[in-house]
Amino acid sequence: MPNLTHLDPHRPIAPAILYFGTPVALLTTVDDTGHPNIAPNSSVWWLGQTAVVGIAANSQTGRNLIATREVVINLPSEREVDFVDRLALTTGRPEVSARKRAAGYRPVRDKFGLADLTPLDAETVEPPRLAELPVHLEGTVRALHPLGGTDVAQASVLAVEIAITRVHVRDSLRLPGHANRIDPDRWRPLLLSFQRFFGLGDEVMPSRLASIDEEWYR
Repeated sequence: MPNLTHLDPHRPIAPAILYFGTPVALLTTVDDTGHPNIAPNSSVWWLGQTAVVGIAANSQTGRNLIATREVVINLPSEREVDFVDRLALTTGRPEVSARKRAAGYRPVRDKFGLADLTPLDAETVEPPRLAELPVHLEGTVRALHPLGGTDVAQASVLAVEIAITRVHVRDSLRLPGHANRIDPDRWRPLLLSFQRFFGLGDEVMPSRLASIDEEWYR
């Protein structure tokens, strides 16, 4: 094959973060005393009925997931961006590391009050859902995977496998005529790209995958 390196417009760089565009979530968890916490997160993806969340092990959410192994993944649309931004630079931990303190983080015990969010009872887990957000995914921790090591107790970052146990969506997002489908034309998820908020544009083109019936995935 010819060497076309001299025509390659790409250049190696070393970005501080690799957030090329991921969905935003607000994770609700409880500690071992039952006190709830809300944390913005943009390291989440799904495979079938399993969610995988990346989280700092020493964060309040990380500690709660280790201790109580339950969570609600609350998904905002573009319209709820302000709720997410109100929680930026906050932590549920009473102590703030020097690194986070230098970045402007502060401890907040009552994040519901700060963000003006309303708790709703979940059906299968203890952490509350968030009434103002249009999608709630209840789940339990199936496995904890330390990144960069083998010991959860010593890990700085965890990849957390979450078995989804219940999904709640607003009726306005449902696909007419289908009891269990969401209309992608109505669902406008909030995305984060290099720490900036974005929404979706128009559909680029029809997808062949969209022709597969949902039962195929089960």
